[in-house]
Amino acid sequence: MPTATIDLTAIAEAGVVGAGGAGFPTHVKLAGRADSVLLNAAECEPLLHKDKEVLHAHPDRVLAGLCSAMRLVGASAGWIGIKEKYHDLIEDLEPRLPGGVRIAPLRDAYPAGDEFILVYDVLRRVIPPGGIPLHVGAVVMNVETALNVARSAETPVVEKFLTIAGAVAEPVTLRVPVGVTLAQCVAAAGGPTVRDACYVVGGVMMGRLEDNHDALVDRTTGGVVVLPEDHVVVRRRRQDWTQIARIGRSACDQCSFCTELCPRWLLGHPIEPHKAMRSLGFNLVGEANVIGTSFCCECNLCSLYSCPEELDPRNVCVQNKRRLGAEKRRWEDPPFNPRRAELHLENRKAPMARLIRKLGLAGFRNVGPLRAGTLAASRVGIPLKQHIGEPCLPSVGPGDPVARGDVVGRPPMRDGRPALGVPVHASIDGRVAEVRDGVVWIEARA
Repeated sequence: MPTATIDLTAIAEAGVVGAGGAGFPTHVKLAGRADSVLLNAAECEPLLHKDKEVLHAHPDRVLAGLCSAMRLVGASAGWIGIKEKYHDLIEDLEPRLPGGVRIAPLRDAYPAGDEFILVYDVLRRVIPPGGIPLHVGAVVMNVETALNVARSAETPVVEKFLTIAGAVAEPVTLRVPVGVTLAQCVAAAGGPTVRDACYVVGGVMMGRLEDNHDALVDRTTGGVVVLPEDHVVVRRRRQDWTQIARIGRSACDQCSFCTELCPRWLLGHPIEPHKAMRSLGFNLVGEANVIGTSFCCECNLCSLYSCPEELDPRNVCVQNKRRLGAEKRRWEDPPFNPRRAELHLENRKAPMARLIRKLGLAGFRNVGPLRAGTLAASRVGIPLKQHIGEPCLPSVGPGDPVARGDVVGRPPMRDGRPALGVPVHASIDGRVAEVRDGVVWIEARA
């Protein structure tokens, strides 16, 4: 597999960021040193199939991206973490695997795709509280990110794969230009099958409820799950903080289920959500059960699966994290018990079938085949911020002609160097219509 032409400069210029999460610039991640690179193909968000479909359609390019990442960080081992139930995909991959790369079969459980859990499941290494995979000699990358790395010497990231699922006529995985609207993607899946359709972007567990159906697809968008307004996932997302705090203060009986099934607690981190719930009724700022919430991964397992009272420990932890951040409080030397993972983690994972039933999703088709071709678009909006770091500054103006792949924005310079970020690019041929509110709008040539 040819990888010699791929370097950090090419990856940065192509605008490659984490395609399955917050959008951390990939060239920064691959500037580190590690002995292992893990390809995260777990995709544990219910009803989403994008990573599996990409790996199925482009196995050799994805593997080339993985090999490039291994070479750049100096890793001798590469792993593909994929659910063991995908027998056909595993059988297709095995004869293609280059030297040093192996498949790590995973249980069909949530949150198998969390990078802390994946590193433990594959390497049996526990990332410490507040740490990152590099701290234990590992780099984790998403399937689509690996594909974009492999393509970085040829083309920038101007397309996105995403699954459209739930209450739609035809659940499907699409390949779309960056900058189309969510509504266009849902229409391509046959449209909603319910009135008052609600869009959950990024997955029902960790995604967001997006009321603006004309919101734009960017490099990090992984999927849209369409649900009716009265669905439990939507109703839970609609609760405001006043409701969450009032109900939690009156109803939490300290059963500790949220803690006993918390992935971070099971890895030995000092987070105990059931104790954090006590902060609703008492002034506990500075105490361990509040400071420990800074290690919450926000997986939502406590709120949407574990709690028998349907309370919201996740949002309590998030509120405490925000308060701690505002006050610049942190646990400098947090206690850490990695032995807990060995004792309890394996038998306390949430089986996907049970999670789907619990979330009221069993009535939707759990499929998402990749449709051939790219969705056509006559107008796109290219957000100037599609990554962790600073927004790009526009490098084009109204009336400028652009071709697909042209740079339309670059990170600002700070002390003579580009700020954290990557360039953004035109996803269609056309002309810049306007630059407004952090978006470069491009209209296709007539």
